[in-house]
Order: sequence, then structure tokens, then C-alpha cells
Amino acid sequence: MAEFFDALDDKHIAMIGKQPVFFVATAAEDARINLSPKGYDAFRVLSPKRVAYLDLGGSGNETHAHLAADGRITLMFCNFDRPALILRIYGKGRAVLPQDSDWAELSAHFEMMPGTRQIFDIAVEIVQTSCGWGVPFMEYRDERETLKKAHRQTDPDEWVAKYQTRTSSIDGLPTRPTDRFIAGD
Repeated sequence: MAEFFDALDDKHIAMIGKQPVFFVATAAEDARINLSPKGYDAFRVLSPKRVAYLDLGGSGNETHAHLAADGRITLMFCNFDRPALILRIYGKGRAVLPQDSDWAELSAHFEMMPGTRQIFDIAVEIVQTSCGWGVPFMEYRDERETLKKAHRQTDPDEWVAKYQTRTSSIDGLPTRPTDRFIAGD
């Protein structure tokens, strides 16, 4: 049975802190729905009504485009251990890039990783939990270092040039490109 909450509580925050993966879904009018898995130590609960996650450069920038067009975002955490639980955060989000005035305040909550492109800042509108009884047990083994390794090995000027050309989603929605390479750890 689903339960709804106005904000994250201590039990929600503890559950989120134990999850090595989360899922992000966004959509904009007349655009494809985007659903992405996220790993690494990239998620932060900033308050019961505000969360954020660090985004590394990858294959596209759909989340940024959808948030600029519409703002709606859903985050989902699944407990693959005990107790069975699914937690969804519904909210409004925005991309914060290194060149933005609030980057310093927001980025202070994270340890930067190579290839960090932006941080998504999300206002929590509602939290939903559900049983998760259909979610399998899964064992976490390790993070894949491939993405961070690829960013570490790139030339910073080439990286910026590449991401400066990524100014639209697959549906043609505009994005703002980052203007600098973050070396990270």
C-alpha cells in the first residue's frame, strides 16, 4: 500500500543513504520520457524538502532539457535488501552549472568527480513509499570506474569543446552547456 508524505523523514533519509543506485525520470511535452539509472556517491539530501545529485557528462543531456522545459522530475530508490521498500520523490528540478552563481554553495555538498557537468537541484513536492515486494534481492558488488576513468583521461579543453556542442536533447529541446572541466578526485 502506498503512503504519501509532504517531506522526507529520518527513515526515508536513512533508506536513501544505503542505496548504491537510484533512478531519475523526466518528461517534457511532446518529448520522449527519459529514465536513467545513477550510481556513485552522487546523491545528497539537503533538507527534508530539498535534494540534489551530481551529474557527470555522458551520452546525452535529456534531464537538463526536460527540467528547463517542464521542471518535473521523479527520483526512485529501491531497497534490494530488507526491508522491501520503494521510495519515490516527486519534485521540481533545475540544472546548476559550474558557471552559475549558486554553484559554489551547492557543489560544497559534494566531492567532485572527474567530468562533473552539473548538479540537479530538486525541490521535494511529495514523497511516496510502497511495499517493494516485487523487487528482487540483489547484492551490491562494486562501482564501475569506467565513466570516471574516461573523464580522467580526457584533455580538459577537448572535453569542454565536446560538451559545448551538446545544446539540445534528442527531441531538440535546448540545454545550457557547461563551460569548464571539473577534474574531481
